[in-house]
Amino acid sequence: MFTKIGIDLGTCNSLVFTLKKGITLQEPSVVAVSLVDNKILAVGREAKEMTGRTPDTIKIYRPLQDGVIADFRVTQAMIKYFLDKTSNRFRIFKPELMIGVPAGATSTERRALIEAGMNAGAKQVFLVKEPILAAIGAGIPINSCSGNMIIDIGGGTSEAAVISLGGIVTCHSIRIAGDKFDLAISDYIKKKYNLAIGEQTAEEIKIKIGTAFPEKEEKKLEIRGRDLVSGLPKNIKVSSNEICETISDVLSEVIRLIKSVLVETPPELSADIMNKGIILSGGGALLRGLPDLIAELIGVPAIVAEDPLTCVARGTGILLENLDIYKRTIMTKK
Repeated sequence: MFTKIGIDLGTCNSLVFTLKKGITLQEPSVVAVSLVDNKILAVGREAKEMTGRTPDTIKIYRPLQDGVIADFRVTQAMIKYFLDKTSNRFRIFKPELMIGVPAGATSTERRALIEAGMNAGAKQVFLVKEPILAAIGAGIPINSCSGNMIIDIGGGTSEAAVISLGGIVTCHSIRIAGDKFDLAISDYIKKKYNLAIGEQTAEEIKIKIGTAFPEKEEKKLEIRGRDLVSGLPKNIKVSSNEICETISDVLSEVIRLIKSVLVETPPELSADIMNKGIILSGGGALLRGLPDLIAELIGVPAIVAEDPLTCVARGTGILLENLDIYKRTIMTKK
């Protein structure tokens, strides 16, 4: 019996879906490598905990950038780790593997992903565009003849797509997403407070008090970093409305992306989208106030999908269960 495994290989987090078991793994897409003997020391959560705390002899890699492979060897090791952890390491049969790819990925980037999957121990590798997977995972009936719009905001890429009759009618992708929010936050704190903070602190600020829309009742968060003047540790308090202003430029890029897709959408499908609203998926969909911002600036209601972080992974599961039906239409196989 062949194992069928789906992977949402994200820039920030990776999720693994095993057929009949559901989501069996959810870990950061981070790998720790020892530079002395070029050996992989840790993958996932364990490696992420080392971020910003390592000596010169250990390097922390995020092998995927903007949703595609930036470091082939490390990505391959990461996929192998996921396969070993979710299926029996001493498996007789190689698993069939389905991986979500950004709709804007080039043929070279797609080939690299297929090769990495095969080298990691897969029997076959299927690649499916992430907006399709996110839509299926969000419960959108993609094969109906009415238009549905999905915005998938991940760590490295934001993608907006209009889907009808099982395929993508129009789609745009930008390499601006959750990571850029974190970067904007750390840059702002550096400039305003002369305080250096790490990646994890910036992400914590975004998750705990980040908002897309100014709030009447501000939330505050105390953070710790290194004072750039004295070099000593220092605590400061930041507010949610400060963060709202900080990430507004990044959010305006996402709004521009949505507009560019709507401009290219046929009128009949536009009417469907107006009636149903835009579905938001991916980690970025969890940013407070984002549906309100989209509704105000675009004039179309926006709804966050149920459990937006797992939409792509759940989409792979539904496709794996119906592999024969979907094989011909929306997958490229090697």
